[in-house]
Amino acid sequence: MYLTVKETAQYLDVPEAYVEHLIRESKVRYLHDGEQYLINNDQFDAYFEQIEKFRTMMQEYLSEPLPEDLDIKDED
Repeated sequence: MYLTVKETAQYLDVPEAYVEHLIRESKVRYLHDGEQYLINNDQFDAYFEQIEKFRTMMQEYLSEPLPEDLDIKDED
């Protein structure tokens, strides 16, 4: 499915200027129909997979309990 710049920005939850920057830098694949840029949203699947992996990793890290007895000796 092809989205406009505005729709893509909403889909990714980023500013429109950032999407336009990605187009100018050729970091995303797009079509130009003479009036507007159209971006295929399927190319962002890997992006969302990485975000989800990061969230899962952070949740696991933050939910790990601290050890009860920290055997840390202060050398001072």
